[in-house]
Amino acid sequence: MSPDRQAAIWNLALSSLRQDIPVLLLYVLESQGSSPGRQGFFMAVNARGETDGSIGGGIMEHKFTELALDRLQQNDQTLSLRRQIHDKDAVRDRSGMICSGQQTILLYPFRPGDIGTVETILDSLGQTGNGTLQLSPGGLSFSFGSPEKDFQFDKGSGEDWRYLEKTGYRNRLFIIGGGHCGLALSRLMRTMDFHITIVDHRPALPTLLLNEAAHTKILVKDYDELRQYITGDRLHHYLVVMTQGYRTDDRAVRALWEKEFRYFGLLGSRTKAGKLLADYRAEGIAEETLKKIHTPAGLSINSQTPEEIAVSIAAEIISVKNK
Repeated sequence: MSPDRQAAIWNLALSSLRQDIPVLLLYVLESQGSSPGRQGFFMAVNARGETDGSIGGGIMEHKFTELALDRLQQNDQTLSLRRQIHDKDAVRDRSGMICSGQQTILLYPFRPGDIGTVETILDSLGQTGNGTLQLSPGGLSFSFGSPEKDFQFDKGSGEDWRYLEKTGYRNRLFIIGGGHCGLALSRLMRTMDFHITIVDHRPALPTLLLNEAAHTKILVKDYDELRQYITGDRLHHYLVVMTQGYRTDDRAVRALWEKEFRYFGLLGSRTKAGKLLADYRAEGIAEETLKKIHTPAGLSINSQTPEEIAVSIAAEIISVKNK
């Protein structure tokens, strides 16, 4: 779930608290198998029936929304965990869905004292920073700085449990080239959990000026400068090179190929990609280095327009991310 979507949910909770409207948080603390609600999915429900977010959809989400409304109407302040098993033959805790898998859902009634915490969470999300959300029997808390893992659910024993989650963007996408494809890819990836940085050397490029989806824009005089702006991270950094031509692609690739990325894509025709790789091999560049580069970038779906190309690249990135 992107931080933009997260912020919308926390904003509903905050506006409800400020108006003294009872509001409840539904949070997926753990998921296994083919559960539709993945760990970290959450939603807010207030006493007026206003909702935002999701814990997986379907009959299960409908049932939990109704349960939340009932608790709010009864002024039930009980914090509880509910296991849901997506199997019609389950002896207990059946969710009503048959997709297999299971999930553990927290029902947390917000307290007036949570206002400050929710405000801090929203401030952090607005600054595209990272923080640590903690849920436990003691309530809701937040601190700046990232936990060791993106998600962590310590079950403990009895009522002793703790859930930690890294808030903010977990992944960073660097798009080298601010043309039509860069604009289309920025707009598509903005809806996902990616902080987007776009780099170009043309300050007056119309598509770069139009790009409001990217979180950060960097202007360079030469793509050799990329070394100082992009550090690389083999777990959370994704890179796509899509400049205006062969020579600029080459300079960008050379500036970054020694760094670690979860995904390194190079857009272009098979002919251009083949020539670049052939040139590198002729120079004696290690095959291990060249194997890191996905080229032509994107799934082979006969993409034609910038938007179709963006879909193909986004699909390949997601495939790599979710392996």
